[in-house]
Amino acid sequence: MPRKINKEARAGSFESNDLIVTVSPADSGINIGINSVVSDMYFDSIKSTVLEELKELGVENANVTIDDRGALPFAIKARVKTAVMRGSGDEL
Repeated sequence: MPRKINKEARAGSFESNDLIVTVSPADSGINIGINSVVSDMYFDSIKSTVLEELKELGVENANVTIDDRGALPFAIKARVKTAVMRGSGDEL
């Protein structure tokens, strides 16, 4: 079942090994912007992890901004999920 992002929402922190995920409504598709201290080595992995979590959550339309400080995949997934739940108004 598709999940709709209704408002801008954030999750995470600027601490080392964490990230800030911001989601907001989009008219069509998934738009991802990634700013990462490790983007030279892990850009594709970060993007893939974000897309995988969005798909699992049923998000088809969203603007997603990632400001990463070296977070591991499990943290990326958790922050994406929290931001999506806040943005869609769903409970965790």
